[in-house]
Amino acid sequence: MAVFLLVTGLGGLFGAFKLVVDEYQLLEHPKQNLGCDVNPFISCSNVMNSPQAHLLGFPNPILGVMGFVAPVAVAIMMLAGLVAARWFWTAFNAGVFVAWVFVTWLFTQTVWFIGALCPWCMLVWAMTIPMFWIFTSWNLARGGLPLGERGRRVGAAVLPYAWLIVLTNYAVIAVVILVKFPTVRTLLF
Repeated sequence: MAVFLLVTGLGGLFGAFKLVVDEYQLLEHPKQNLGCDVNPFISCSNVMNSPQAHLLGFPNPILGVMGFVAPVAVAIMMLAGLVAARWFWTAFNAGVFVAWVFVTWLFTQTVWFIGALCPWCMLVWAMTIPMFWIFTSWNLARGGLPLGERGRRVGAAVLPYAWLIVLTNYAVIAVVILVKFPTVRTLLF
């Protein structure tokens, strides 16, 4: 789990960092196309210029840069032999859940309201989704959530199949994108 959190944490941190850098480029040169502006449907600029990209009054990727430090730090502590209280694992799981809810909300906003997809945002989604589902299953199985023996049994039963939940989450996103962006569907098929 430590290596998994390290990989997904670093991947998400990289995506969030690239978004912050692109945000500053866009502020300095508002007319400039970014490297991730491929066409009207795949465009970081279109997403970054939306109100949803500044939900709390500052660029959302700043939350990502701050937030993805947590799984990286937890992973390093786990590799060093971390033994933590249940409240620690519950709080960390709550943070990962909030991240998953946030990227799910951002996905709905980009597809249904903004009408563009940002490759760096999609990298952040791609790291957050498995981080949430797999870590939560693992945490349940080992008793890291205050759900008692029943929670452990559910976690133990789900853990070997957690990747199916991740793939289902990815498939829902892919199908929605193909339905909402017919040009993408035409290019692929």
